Amino acid sequence: MRFIPTALSGAYVIEQERHPDERGWFARTWCRQEFVSHGLDPELVQCSASFNHRRGTVRGLHYQAPPFAEAKLVRCSRGALFDVAVDLRPRSATFGKWIGVEITSENARMLYIPKGFAHGFMTLADATEVAYHVSEIYSPEHARGMRWSDPLVSVKWPGPVEVISPRDRDYPDMAICQLKELSGSEEEA
Repeated sequence: MRFIPTALSGAYVIEQERHPDERGWFARTWCRQEFVSHGLDPELVQCSASFNHRRGTVRGLHYQAPPFAEAKLVRCSRGALFDVAVDLRPRSATFGKWIGVEITSENARMLYIPKGFAHGFMTLADATEVAYHVSEIYSPEHARGMRWSDPLVSVKWPGPVEVISPRDRDYPDMAICQLKELSGSEEEA
């Protein structure tokens, strides 16, 4: 695997090294030793998948509050997506900044998103399937989100939003999340 740092400290694009032969190809998508050697969280406690019927489907932007903050490794097993990570670490030099990476079943890319980031994506093709490996169990009480169209973050999505859940559509902007956290009405993200 090739680990490519992004503009956000701790987030990496990871490219699979495919080994082709007459049958097709083989590639590793996870190696604890390599993750440790790059300073990434090697803990994997849950794997999940989502299937998305239509191009233009948005999921996110999601995160979990401590002590259930999670790192994620995201890859596309079918179709294509524009994967987004937003740095929510208050002391980070890139706080509030985002990156977007096109991940397809063909380009062999994955995105590693460290703890303290929000995550979301937009599908670029019909029938897109996404695989997630996460470092913490899902905790509904700690599940949080911020609006996909937050004006402070200004993610430049690659097309119109065709499908989004009411929950994802109605999350507050980051500034509102920050005010709630500062007032003590929610746990720190």
